[in-house]
Amino acid sequence: MFASKRAYFKLTAFAAIMAASASVLAADITGAGATFPYAVYTKWAEAYKAATGNQVNYQGIGSSGGVKQIKAKTVDFGGTDAPVKEADLDAAGLVQVPTVMGGVTIVMNVPGIESGKLKLDGMTAADLFRGAITKWNDARIAKLNPGLKLPDLAVTVAHRSDGSGTTYAFSHYLAKQSMSFMRDVGAGNTVNWPANAVGGKGNPGVAANVQKIVGTIGYVDIADAMKNKMNFVALKNKAGNYIVPNQDAVADAAAGANFKVKGMAPDLLDQSHKNAWPITSATYILAYEKGGDASRQKGVVDFFTWSLNNGQKMAEDLGFVPLPASVVKMVEAEMKNIK
Repeated sequence: MFASKRAYFKLTAFAAIMAASASVLAADITGAGATFPYAVYTKWAEAYKAATGNQVNYQGIGSSGGVKQIKAKTVDFGGTDAPVKEADLDAAGLVQVPTVMGGVTIVMNVPGIESGKLKLDGMTAADLFRGAITKWNDARIAKLNPGLKLPDLAVTVAHRSDGSGTTYAFSHYLAKQSMSFMRDVGAGNTVNWPANAVGGKGNPGVAANVQKIVGTIGYVDIADAMKNKMNFVALKNKAGNYIVPNQDAVADAAAGANFKVKGMAPDLLDQSHKNAWPITSATYILAYEKGGDASRQKGVVDFFTWSLNNGQKMAEDLGFVPLPASVVKMVEAEMKNIK
């Protein structure tokens, strides 16, 4: 009888251990933040659930919201296109790693001008987005586009209404091109757009405004622009070439970047490669070095490890640019600090 009781208690203890192990392996996790990677995170989550049974829920609420939510500990990971600075990461006890790369594109809705046919340089783009150019047939645009028929049409600027990493990358690029843009508009997740501007929530909101308002110029990530079949502007890069945004141009911009810095967030803007897309950026996740729930911390690491090794083709199909293999190894090493 005592032997059978001992066997019973051993089996019960074993079952409890196995149940605890299963709960660690099968933790469902939540994330929120940048709208730019929403499509790829949800695609990865769908495939990950099919492969492992574990569920990942991600809400696209903007980069500022993602940083706020992870700091408030209401999510297991935050998403941001605007990298958090080293001092802030250390102060909050956060780990930051990139997941995919992309480009912020300039898109337009100008009758009679096909995608890729309108050329802009950085200074002229800055003048458009700070409200200094108010008509599409302005002499500054005409000078860059000899022979192109430009309409006598008012310019409307479409921008993000929420705190946005896309705005962060785009405004920092324009501020590099123009001191006047930096003075009038600024650079950051939110900036002071001109009077001829209309706001939209998330990249989809900006895309919708560009599509429905004739005469509009706006900025969205390359994945949303491709998905919505939007008309691109050809932008002059640092090497002096006019580039239409595409995945190869984003990859070329990131080719020489040093991801070994704290937070793995090198400046990818206005790189010197002859084919580089000038407004290239990565998107990042944030998680705590020491979280309150070991199974959820492990869930974050497991999900992104699986996705970076199994989801690259999915990312490409959606218009994103996968991290180089060498950077994936660095991300995996850095995620070991999430405990």
